[in-house]
Amino acid sequence: MHLVKDENGHVISHAHDGEHTHEHVHADGNVHTHEHTHEGEHDHVHAHGCDCRNEKCNGSCADETAALLNYMLQHNQHHAEELDQMAKNLRKLGMEDAARTIEEGVADFQKGNMRLSLALTLVKEHQKEA
Repeated sequence: MHLVKDENGHVISHAHDGEHTHEHVHADGNVHTHEHTHEGEHDHVHAHGCDCRNEKCNGSCADETAALLNYMLQHNQHHAEELDQMAKNLRKLGMEDAARTIEEGVADFQKGNMRLSLALTLVKEHQKEA
């Protein structure tokens, strides 16, 4: 996960510029890496001394929640893209059943992402009303 936190543990804005590498360890012990890019900046709230459990937190909890929800949605979308590519690679290797199963999982991911997107829209609408 690509969470960056400040000294108080709050998630903060950060960008991924250019390519970076992720390492994957398989059940058989084989390890491989792959490079990919994250475009743009992830929006996160950087609040001092306030969290959503604090009754005295006057509204910034909604901001923090919206930022975190936005991040999670983008993160899930990125993983869906990676899984889709994995399915294509497995299909090339003749593993049709595994590829199809991953694609079904990606479809489920996308349904969940639609719900997260709707929730984010609703949170933002409530913020405008406040």
